[in-house]
Amino acid sequence: MSGGPARQEDGESAALRHKEELSRRIKEQKVVVDELSNLKKNRKVYKQQPNSNIFFLADRTEMLSQCKNTLDELKKAHQELENSEKAKIKK
Repeated sequence: MSGGPARQEDGESAALRHKEELSRRIKEQKVVVDELSNLKKNRKVYKQQPNSNIFFLADRTEMLSQCKNTLDELKKAHQELENSEKAKIKK
């Protein structure tokens, strides 16, 4: 008895979960970028520390820039995942 097909399905479902997670994070990041873009120029925003309930005052422009960079990285990762899936299908 070999566990080949079950392991392949586990790998595919993990890849699907990863892809869904990336899509969800991209949607969230788009909302944040949109909200920051709509604020007036000199507004201050609060940034939450990771894994904490502590917030710090931050500059809107800096936060917008950071969020756009994060969004670009997420899109790039999603595109790489799409390309790797297409390459697997072609094989």
